[in-house]
Formats: sequence, structure tokens, C-alpha cells
Amino acid sequence: MTLGAIGMGLMLTAAIPAFRETTDGDWLKKSELSVVFQDRYGNEVGRRGIRHNDSVPLDDFPDHMIKAVLATEDRRFFDHYGIDLIGTLRAVLTNARAGGVVQGGSTITQQLAKNLFLTNERSIERKIKEAFLALWLEARAAKAEILKAYLDRAYMGGGAFGAEAAAEYYFGKSVRDVTLAEAAMLAGLFKAPTRFAPHANLPAARARANTVLDNLVEAGFMTEGQVFGARRNPATPIDRKDEVVPNYYLDYAFEDVKRLVAQTPGLTDRVLTVRTGLDLTVQRQTELAVEAILRQYGSEYGASQAAVVLMDVDGTMRAIVGGRDYGASQFNRATEAMRQPGSSFKPIVYGTALREGLITSRSIVVDRQICLGNWCPQNYGRSFSGQTTVMSALVRSINSIPVILTQQMGRGDSRIGRQKIIATAREMGITRPLTDSAPLPIGAAEVTLVELTTAYSTFASGGKRVTPHASVEIRNSHGEVIWRADRDMPPPRQVFSAAVATDMNSMLVGVVESGTGRRAQVEGVQVAGKTGTTNSYRDALFIGFSGQYAAGVWFGNDDYSETNRMTGGSLPAMTFSRVMAAAHQGLERRPVFGQPDAARPPSGAPTTAPVPLAGIPERPQVLSRRSLTVLSRIEKLMRDAWDAPMRPGSVSSADPQVRVLR
Repeated sequence: MTLGAIGMGLMLTAAIPAFRETTDGDWLKKSELSVVFQDRYGNEVGRRGIRHNDSVPLDDFPDHMIKAVLATEDRRFFDHYGIDLIGTLRAVLTNARAGGVVQGGSTITQQLAKNLFLTNERSIERKIKEAFLALWLEARAAKAEILKAYLDRAYMGGGAFGAEAAAEYYFGKSVRDVTLAEAAMLAGLFKAPTRFAPHANLPAARARANTVLDNLVEAGFMTEGQVFGARRNPATPIDRKDEVVPNYYLDYAFEDVKRLVAQTPGLTDRVLTVRTGLDLTVQRQTELAVEAILRQYGSEYGASQAAVVLMDVDGTMRAIVGGRDYGASQFNRATEAMRQPGSSFKPIVYGTALREGLITSRSIVVDRQICLGNWCPQNYGRSFSGQTTVMSALVRSINSIPVILTQQMGRGDSRIGRQKIIATAREMGITRPLTDSAPLPIGAAEVTLVELTTAYSTFASGGKRVTPHASVEIRNSHGEVIWRADRDMPPPRQVFSAAVATDMNSMLVGVVESGTGRRAQVEGVQVAGKTGTTNSYRDALFIGFSGQYAAGVWFGNDDYSETNRMTGGSLPAMTFSRVMAAAHQGLERRPVFGQPDAARPPSGAPTTAPVPLAGIPERPQVLSRRSLTVLSRIEKLMRDAWDAPMRPGSVSSADPQVRVLR
């Protein structure tokens, strides 16, 4: 009795963390966001999230679909109480004979508990929680409810959650209509959806489907004769190889939507339609530019990866490339990777000094050796040039000047100067912590590419901080607008005066026209920006902007290995030029804020339409934000008129011509 009491106490202690996960009383109906994403013109470009889809009752699932799932995932589902000791023992013996893991021991109830309440973390603690939650589920839900929830919520590859969504994605039909061969392929996805997804690896998917058919016969659910036809005629999914989906952009947009939903009180609708700022033409040209540069120069420079961010000067995201191949790696190097910016951080230092009234672009500074403790910054040429202008110091990317300016801003105390720089960076949109160290002024603190590009947008917008965002408009499941960027986003805050922004931009234009960023020049478009190269050439960046767009480009390697002397003025600047040329195709040119437009004809001279740039395909003309708003309102009026009840004597919605119009 004592040992039993001790055992019960230990079990209760282990169960408490698991039961804390069930505090939401609506656990069975709880669902995550389901988002349909549109590009800036309203065309659907992808989906993210999960939806609790109960549109197909369990009774409507084909018998062979249910049997295929049970035979493969949990044959004794209707005989156990959440934990199958016999099935677990059988899995242990099977795995021991095979010398590896070939059969799992988790029941469908345990897998549902993990999907509902836990993560995919591989740990003893998670397995303990999973076991207790499985018992909890069995006590509160019928077997049919558990099976239905499992079929609706399990991830099945290709961004599809649940058997109904997977059947639509892979076979273009409802799960009600899948054949035995198709049901076997779907049932094979529950174990490893990424590895067996038929659109990614059809041979593996068919081999797995054949294993499911074996399971049906072994479990006694079907005979060999019944599955013979499915073996001879395996399922053929829809060919989706040619689909171009901006996955890196959609991943960022989904996080953007989740943040907005969390900040919107009273929003209970979980099914949303989001119009983004995505320009598919520019997105595709950006992806092609990255791939072309890496193919042509990657091996020469020892660079294997790249990332690009393109946004309007108001912060609306137009294109995001988070890596060379989303299929090979879903890690978004544009929004998540923390990298040293090198000299591309210097404009924030100069901007702080300009705001403090310490310098102007024409001030004279002395390029000399300065040491902070044991650290003495060196210039690229290992020499010092003496007296020079602030503009020349930035154009030539001299390292000593930002450190000297930092010390002067702190009245001799570099730590105070660095705190001012960090405060300015915060105001400009860099939200992640910046390491306060002596080399901070020359770009030693790690930042993300999207935050650094956002900071440069402050200069491009005339000194106003912008908020990076992918979402332009969000509608609920009824088509009602619940959020709009131009209405609900906080107004931009002035970080620098217009005079400071003008002075700063004149220097950054000089970097492109006569400094380290000459390869970033765009024919017919005035651009400004700054190169960045880190120690040992591990990272190379170019961050810049025009009168309409800001863009950031990074090249390097995932393992932080050194490149072959690659600088920000090489591949990043070249890629920036290609991306900006594509983005400005068909647009009226605008000068950089506060700068005379060198490309604009003299007063009185005849003006001409923008000339297409060589090698860049034409883009559709861009609608203004006002035009998009008006069109959205017209769309809603038409939808409301269509959904309104028919008046007596009016044409029936069942009329063939009406169905065709719909």
C-alpha cells in the first residue's frame, strides 16, 4: 500500500504539467488560423495555417480510407483506452528484430494529444505528457470524435492539414471520392508527411502506399484480392512541379498576420483572407536574380546562400527571398538569420551624429588611428588619410571615423555614444537586442536583413520610421474588412528632421555614384545605399533605396565559413541592381528624398514615358492605394448584391446562365 501510494503520488506529479495544457475548455473545437493569401492585385498566391474542418462527417469517409488509417496507425484503436500496451510491445519487438525504428508505438489518441496540446519535441517529458493527455481525451470524448479530430488535424504535407485538405491538394477531389489506391497513399502520409509527400517524392509515396496495402491485408481488414487492383494501378497525384509559390514571403506574411490578430481584441474569426503587398513579377525576378548570380559567381567567391528583402518606402513588403531553395531549407535568412552588418551599419552612426548636430555632410574630420582598450579599428587599406570630409569618409567606408564620432557623441565616453546609437537604431526599426561592444559603430552587432532594410527606409521616407508589414488588408470569413494598413497602422514617427535625412541621403547617393557601391547603380533610376563586409569576409551586404523602394541583399554561407574575399560591393550590389531594375519597370521615376533627380529632364523639356530596361520583362501598371481601396469597395458591393435574397419574380440563382456567371 505504501509503494502504491508513492507510485500514485509520482504519477499525479507527472500528470499535473500535462493537465495544465487542457485549461481551454473548448479544446476539441479550438483551431489555429487559416489564412488565404492574395497578392497586391487580389490573386490567390498561397495558404497558411490549419483549419478545424468538420465539413465532411466521419460517416462520409470511405470505408477503405478509415481502414487504411487504422491498419497503419492504430489497429487496436477501438479496443484500448488511449494507450495500447499490446501494440507498444509489438512495436518494440518488431523494431528489435529490424535493428531500427520501423514501427511506432503511439496510438491515434496519443498522436491527437500531441497535435492538440504539445510540440514535436523528442523528449521523455513530452512522452509522459502525451500518455496522460491520451487518457484524458479518452475520458472526455467518444472514439468517433477522437478519430474524426485526428483525420481533420494531422499534417499531411504540402501545407495541407487533414484528410479532406490533403485529398483536395494531391488529387483534386474530396476525401469522399478517393479510391483505395489514393486512400493508401493518403494514409501513408500520417507517419512522415514531408518524406512521403507525393508531389515531392512520388516513388517514395507509392512505396509507402504499398506498405499500407500490406497492412490492410495483415490486419485482416481486406484480402489480397481486394487490394490487387490498387497495387497494379497506384495513385497518380496532380502534377504541381511547375507551381511557383513565394513560400519565404508567405511564411513572413503568416507571422505578420498572427501578430496583428494577437493585437486585435475581440477577433474570434480564425478563417481569414489577406491581401498582401506581394508583387509576383518582382518576386520571381528577385528569385531569378539570386539564382543567376549564385550560379555564375557563387563558386568563384565561395558563397552558397543569399537573401533579399524589397519593400516600399512606407514598409509594405513587395518581395522576400529567404534562401536559394525553399525545398532544401525553410529557414528564412531574410527575416530570421542574425548576421553582422559590417559597414552597412555605419549610416545609423552618421545619422545619429547628424541628429546630435555634431557634423554635416561637409564637415571635416580626421582619419587617424584610435584605440579603445586593446581594440584598434583598421581601414580596408591598412592606412589613414588624415583630414577628409564626412561625405568622403562614408563614401570610402573609412572605419576609424564612426568610432571617433561615437566617442565625440559621448563627450569622450564611447559607451555613452554607443547608447545613443543603439537608441537611434531602435527608433529606426531595429527591435532585436544590439550587443554593446567597442566595434558596434562599424557593424559588429548582429541584426536581421529585414530590420536593417527597415532602418534604411527611415532615410528613404524623409526621416520617418516605417513599420515593415506584408498585410495590406484582412477580411474575415464573411468578407468583411477587419483591418487595413492605411487605416489601422500607427502613423509613422519622425526620427530625423527632413534636413538630416536630406544630408544623409546625399552621402548615400555618393556611395553608389562614386564609392564602394558603384555596381548597385540602376540605369535611369537614382539610388542610394551602403555596402557592408564583415571580418574574414563571412558576410557581404548591400542595403539601399530609391524614391520608391528600399532593398537589402545578403550573401554568405549558412555555416559562417569565410568567402573568397567577397565584399558588399560585389555580388550583393550586383543583385541589388537587378532587383531594383525589375521593381522599377513601368514606374514613373522619383528621385531619392531631398536629392535633385539627375535623370529628370530640364524644366520645359518634353517628358517621355519610362523606357523598359534591357532584359527585364514588362510589368503591369501599378494601381494607387486609393484605386485599390475603391475597387475593394466595389467588390464588396457586388458580393453583397449577389448574396442578397432574390426578389419575387427575379431570375433564379439556379438558372444555368446565372450559374455560368457565378
